[in-house]
Amino acid sequence: MGMKMRAAILTSSDSGYAGQREDLSGPVIREILERNGYEVVHTVLLPDDRKMLAAEMARIADEGVAELLLTTGGTGFSPRDCMPEATADIIERAVPGIPEAIRAYSMTITPRAMLSRASAGIRKSTLIVNLPGSPKAVRESLEYMTPALRHGLEILTGEAANCAR
Repeated sequence: MGMKMRAAILTSSDSGYAGQREDLSGPVIREILERNGYEVVHTVLLPDDRKMLAAEMARIADEGVAELLLTTGGTGFSPRDCMPEATADIIERAVPGIPEAIRAYSMTITPRAMLSRASAGIRKSTLIVNLPGSPKAVRESLEYMTPALRHGLEILTGEAANCAR
């Protein structure tokens, strides 16, 4: 294994931001990432505000804070859910395969997985992936996708030159 990849976690929750609800998903992300050799260098909890979320994601990527930015929350049907839109506002290249794979896998667990609006994309040298808001769904999604992430990040950061084995 090459360089230690840095990760950032952004939780989107109006009630969490207001101090009315504990963020349970962010700590699940941290635990899984650290178990898989990632260094969590930044965590933040923001309200479901498209401009605030987009600005923080752009800052993390533009300042090179982390190679991987995982978001949790804001991917559902609530009128305030805006994480996929905030992500689309700032990415330079879409990576549709990641949320498609997560949804396909999650559909084997619950048909409600089809309701996820999560997206993923790249800005500069940062991969941004939207995860669900529930701790259970975060755990299932992240444990499923983590084995494939490292190779993509190595290509993105130039640590690996191509996809050949």
